[in-house]
Order: sequence, then structure tokens, then C-alpha cells
Amino acid sequence: MKRQFLSILAISAIIPISAVNAGNYTSKEVTFNNDTIKLVGTLTVPNDVRKAPVAIILSGTGQQNRDGNMSGHRMFADIADYLGNRGIAVLRFDDRGTGDSTGDYGTSTTEDFANDGLSAIECLKTRGDIDPSRIGFIGHSEGGAAMSIAASRSEDVKFMVSLAGLCMDGLNALIRQNEDLVSSYNLPAHDVKRYNVVNELMFRVAYKYADSDSLETKLQETYDKWHAVDSIYFSTLNQEFDHLRFPIYMYKMQASGPWYRFHIRYNPADYLKDVHIPVLALNGDKDKMVNSKTHLAGWKNNLPEGADLTTIELKGLNHLFLPCETGLPTEYASIKAPLSQEMLEIVANWITEKTKYAK
Repeated sequence: MKRQFLSILAISAIIPISAVNAGNYTSKEVTFNNDTIKLVGTLTVPNDVRKAPVAIILSGTGQQNRDGNMSGHRMFADIADYLGNRGIAVLRFDDRGTGDSTGDYGTSTTEDFANDGLSAIECLKTRGDIDPSRIGFIGHSEGGAAMSIAASRSEDVKFMVSLAGLCMDGLNALIRQNEDLVSSYNLPAHDVKRYNVVNELMFRVAYKYADSDSLETKLQETYDKWHAVDSIYFSTLNQEFDHLRFPIYMYKMQASGPWYRFHIRYNPADYLKDVHIPVLALNGDKDKMVNSKTHLAGWKNNLPEGADLTTIELKGLNHLFLPCETGLPTEYASIKAPLSQEMLEIVANWITEKTKYAK
């Protein structure tokens, strides 16, 4: 059954609250509305550009503030600083229910986040310091899916930058993500196989019953059947203790929520077929959350034939575009190096070229 999508919610103009000079740009705290939801963020505007091109940052999964504070790193603030000093404005805002923004993140879906991005566009179009003909998105992780949805619905989106952006169908993205994570830990081969089997089994049931009221029941039934068979298999391994624990209760709670139901049925092909704008897709080759090769291939396979697409795999970088050893999330907080300057330079140069920016 084809999923029916909600229409864009009512919007209001950005209201400047304050302005702070930093580097070669001015930072302005701004507020805009998506229907009853108030979204608050920071707009950085280059000082020496009359009408600047602008990139709206859409964040990945999990509540994040406007700076993109993740494991001690300020990803979005660093992006805004770099681009602001190179003539490109950036709007970054607190996720719903985070920082100064209102709304309930827990009941929101990727589509809701796409609508927040569309509200931001309408707001930016009212400003005298922004060029309304040069507005685009930078989407990190799940933000890649949100901006794809938004771009398919608005001719005002003129470019998209994917930073480890989701560009696979939700089901297979989850399967691949968990396979990559499991294979990265020092587990016996039989446990790797067991994890992969139960994970894929549960994901496929969640996909099948995503629109059903019986989802939780079906997940529990599936787990119980798997566990009965797996217990017999484990007894043949001569192991004293079983380290494998599938969190069935927590998974049922997560999978039955609106975000997960939408996510597992998400398919970029439904949206990107209608997107005819320049796209830059960057991924780190050590990313364990969004596999670089499969998702870069997703942009190639789902955009229209002849699309203006640039894909680049950056060596030695993780999901946050930090230099790393393992690429695992457990490593993020221990990394002291800054955000990849190579990534920042590529993004700045590409946006400059595609928006025909010239000082």
C-alpha cells in the first residue's frame, strides 16, 4: 500500500533575536514556526556578501542541538564557522524538544523533520541578507533522508549536500548497519551469525507489520520462535555462558513508535526520482553507522539519469567525519582531532561552484 504523506504545515517568518560577530560572519539567533512547533537556531551570515547562498543543516537520528554536540564534538557549529568564513550562510537549529525548540521529538518522524526544513526555507526567503534562489540543504545521516523528502516537494531547494546521508531503503539500511557493527566487535563467529540472524529476522517482521496494530505481538511471537530454535543450537556449542542478548522488550517499544514505523518503510526512490538539482554525497570509509559504498551507490541509483551528482569516499573517517581507528561509536569521545578539513573544503568549494557564488 502506498504511504500517504501529510501536507506541509503552516509556517511563519524568521524573527531575528540577536546578532553576534564572529570571524568574517555574523551569527543571529532566529526563531521560526512549523504550525504550533517553535524551532530556534542560529543563522550565520557572511559579512561581505550582500545576498548569500545558504545551507540549512538537517540533523541525524537522536535529539541534537543546533551545534550538533555529539560525543564532545560540535559538528554543525564547525561546519557553520567554516562556511561562514567562505561566503556561505548556514542555518542550524535545535531539534524538536531540544534546546530552545518546542515539540515532541519522540512522536516525530523523518517526514516531520523534512517539513521543519521546508518551514525554514519559507522563512529564509523573507530575509534581505539571503539569496532566495540559492537555498539548499546539508543533511547528516538521517538528515539525508529528510532533505530528500523536502527537496522532492519544493522547487526552492537548489542543492543538497549529503554527509553520511541515508540513501538506502530503511529495512536494508538497518540490516547493513547492524551487520557492520556486529562484525566490528571481537565476537566468536557463531555469535556473529546468531546476531545477524535474529536482527534481520526482527527487522523483516517490523517491516511487514509496520502499518499493523499487531506489530508488538508479531515481534514477540517471532522472537520466541527464534529463541526456542537458537537455544537448541547454543546447547551444541559447549559454551558455559551465552553472551548474546537481544533486547526484545526495548526493541518492541522502539519498533512500535511512529519514527521507526516510518523509517523502516522509507525508500529514497519514492522521492529522489523527482529531484533535479546538484547533489554532493560524502562518506567516510570507516563509518559503521552508514556504510559508505552502499549509500553512495544509493544516490547514484535513485537520482534521475544524468543527475548532477558528485560522490566521494573519504579515507580514514568515521560517521562524524573525524579521523579514527575503528569507526565505532564507542571511539567518538576519545578522538581529539577536529572535523575533517578535507570534507569542509570540498563542501565549501562545491556549494560555491554550484550556486555560482562570487565575491
